[in-house]
Amino acid sequence: MKYKDYYQVLGVERDAGTDAIKKAYRKLAHKYHPDVSKDPAGEEKFKEIADAYQTLKDPEKRAAYDQLGRYQSGQEFRPPPDWSRQFGDTQFSTDDIDLADLFAGLAGRRPHAERRGGTFQMPGQDYEVTAHITLDEASRGTTVDLRLTVPEYDQQGRVHRVERTFKARIPKGATDGQRLRLRGKGGKGLGGAPDGDLYLNIALHPHALYRVSGHDLYLDLPLTPWEAALGAVVEVPTLGGSVRLKVPAGTHAGQKLRLARRGLPKPSEGEGDLYAIVQIAVPTVLSERERALFEELAKGSSFNPRGHFEQEIRHET
Repeated sequence: MKYKDYYQVLGVERDAGTDAIKKAYRKLAHKYHPDVSKDPAGEEKFKEIADAYQTLKDPEKRAAYDQLGRYQSGQEFRPPPDWSRQFGDTQFSTDDIDLADLFAGLAGRRPHAERRGGTFQMPGQDYEVTAHITLDEASRGTTVDLRLTVPEYDQQGRVHRVERTFKARIPKGATDGQRLRLRGKGGKGLGGAPDGDLYLNIALHPHALYRVSGHDLYLDLPLTPWEAALGAVVEVPTLGGSVRLKVPAGTHAGQKLRLARRGLPKPSEGEGDLYAIVQIAVPTVLSERERALFEELAKGSSFNPRGHFEQEIRHET
């Protein structure tokens, strides 16, 4: 029996994960499909790629393949003496069997049709699309209409551009950058192989008031100097309507005031939080009375916000 290095065929490392093996197979299968490839040896390469994938994608077959050891591609070899007993009591003669036939036999079925001149098998391609939604839609959930023009293979392996339309439900609490999977909504599988999946990448439209971080929201909260100094109760907008927030006396610029469970809903239970970031807003136009009050405060106050400058300078000298 001649050895075939299935890892080399797919161009992956021997410790490659399932996703890496699947990705490598799909890339090569689309490249070398007989009705797509201009390579004279494309059909034979396609069969090799399919054999390698069918073995390495199955954990049991992969384990059995790895137990054969490592040889040069094309090198004659014999499986270990107890290999047949360990992996299914498969009967074989190394003189007239192909490595792919051996592994097809492990599953108790005939080799794949593509090796016998029948229908080629190829899993459907996965597609990705960005779904743009508003923050309000993310908060309550929504349904989006998607229209895609995608390549698909017919049963003869020819490529066509087809238009696909979908209605996709986006659950409440979807976050920016989240990836949602719609099983079986991707490209059609060929020769009875499964259809691919459609992935939705969620993108939130910028909001006039809120910044989003996961399920938490951030809001700039302007306060007057006297509200920050004396404390106040102010109205703060949330996704569920305005609420009253108590501002403690002595609040400073940049301070975060937390409104618990006023952010985006979470998938399982609960909600994120809303953080109001304090900004001190100073009036740019003053009446005579306001100017007089500020001048009186300036004369009577001992507060020095730059006192630490002087302390640092004395420390350095």
